[in-house]
Amino acid sequence: MTRSPAQFTDPHLESLLPDVPFDRRGFIASSASMGFALAAGPVVAQTAIRTPADGLDTAELKVPVAGGQSMPAYMAAPAKAGRHATVIVIPEVFGMHEYQKDICRRLAKLGYVGVTLDPFFRIGDLSKMTDIKEVVGNANKLEDAQMLSDLDSLVAYLEKQPKVDAKKMGITGMCRGGRTVWMYAAHSPKMKAGVSWYGGLNPMPPAMPKTPHDVAGALKAPVLGLYAGDDAGIPVAAVARMQEVLKNGNTNSRASRFVLYPGMPHAFHADYRATFRKEAAEDGWQKMLAWFKEHGVA
Repeated sequence: MTRSPAQFTDPHLESLLPDVPFDRRGFIASSASMGFALAAGPVVAQTAIRTPADGLDTAELKVPVAGGQSMPAYMAAPAKAGRHATVIVIPEVFGMHEYQKDICRRLAKLGYVGVTLDPFFRIGDLSKMTDIKEVVGNANKLEDAQMLSDLDSLVAYLEKQPKVDAKKMGITGMCRGGRTVWMYAAHSPKMKAGVSWYGGLNPMPPAMPKTPHDVAGALKAPVLGLYAGDDAGIPVAAVARMQEVLKNGNTNSRASRFVLYPGMPHAFHADYRATFRKEAAEDGWQKMLAWFKEHGVA
């Protein structure tokens, strides 16, 4: 049974993929057939959420970015006319696949415009790679400067879309995407709020010269961190240090807060994987929605 989440004053967690034992009964043998990331392992049929697109407008997008290239993205929005609060969904280390697209549809069912993207598109389609070491090695080539620039291009693109309320824009992400939430919340003044699901705090390869610790004191939007108590890749000491940075930072940093889910593994929100924990995932989802509403993304 999931214990009640412990409240924190600040932070964030991440790890590489843990080796999780699973029962092959009920798993889908070919994750490619459902559009999920191959290196994440067999898809859990019983828990993988499929949100229908009825009542929604959905589209595969090509977003112009620096260098004359186009970045793949996906948008889901309510079919009814009007402008809506918008949430950018940053993918895990696997890149954009069905999991993020479904999250966008879930948000659209609630009245949001949900948008996800493939931040690794220049490197390759990481969702189609089967070796996790290959996935991580390629993902670690993405430079933060490039990532921030591409997100700026995405935001500029969204500001021109007829269903997007650019004054009510937020950002969320899981794992590598959770780290990106911290970095972009410190970079862009156009986000009203961020929600990081177990995003990494530790030093990374040269392509990522700064950590969330380095930028957490000067956030341009408050961030809610949703973390896993049994995430071996994000030490409690790193979380505690992050809390101190936030506590001594600017107004948005001090407004940030964290929830730790005791006994939960990394990727507890990933409903298509064996790490999924329904109670914690649903609790975190509700806390995310409340956070966005509290900070003007609704």
